[in-house]
Amino acid sequence: MSLNFPVSIVFLSLIAMTAGSLVPFQAGSNALLGKALGHPLWATAVSLLISIIVLTPVLFAMNVQTPKISELAAIPFWGWLGGVAGVFFITSSLVLTPKLGATAFIVCVITGQMVISSCIDHFGLMGLPVKEVNIGKLAGIVLIIAGMVVVQMFTSPTIARDVKNNAQIDEKSLSSDGMKSL
Repeated sequence: MSLNFPVSIVFLSLIAMTAGSLVPFQAGSNALLGKALGHPLWATAVSLLISIIVLTPVLFAMNVQTPKISELAAIPFWGWLGGVAGVFFITSSLVLTPKLGATAFIVCVITGQMVISSCIDHFGLMGLPVKEVNIGKLAGIVLIIAGMVVVQMFTSPTIARDVKNNAQIDEKSLSSDGMKSL
C-alpha cells in the first residue's frame, strides 16, 4: 500500500470534504425553514426551488447545452431516483436534525452513505466501475459504524427538552425584541 497521493486526488478530496462540510449547514437551515413555513414538505419545496434559482445562472454561465428529449428517454428508471432521494434527504434532515442534533444526524447520514456506497462500488451498480470491498475498506466502514454508535451513546436523550427550548427560542425570534437579541 502506497501513501503517495497524486495532487489531483488531494485536490478532489478537499473539494469533496468542503461539499460534505456544507451538509450540516443544509440540515440546520432546512430545519429552520421547516419551522418557519409550518411543514417539512414546504421547506423541501422551497429548498429545491432555491437550488434551481442558484443553478440556472450557473448553467448559462458555463454554456451548458440543453439535453435532447431522445437522450432523456434513454435514461433507465433508476436514473431519475436522485431527485426522489434528494426530497427524502432534505425532508429527513429538516425533521430529524432538531430532534437528534446536527452531529447525531450527520453521523447516521455518513454511516448510511458509506455502507450503501460500498455496495454500489463492490457490485458496480448504477453503471459505476467495480471497486471491490477489501479488508481496509471494510475496517474503515466498521470504524464508521462504531463511531456512529459512540456518538449516539453520548448524545443526550433530551429530545423533549430540546424541542421545548427551540419553541421558546422561536417565540423570542418572532417578537420584535427577540429579533434584535438573536
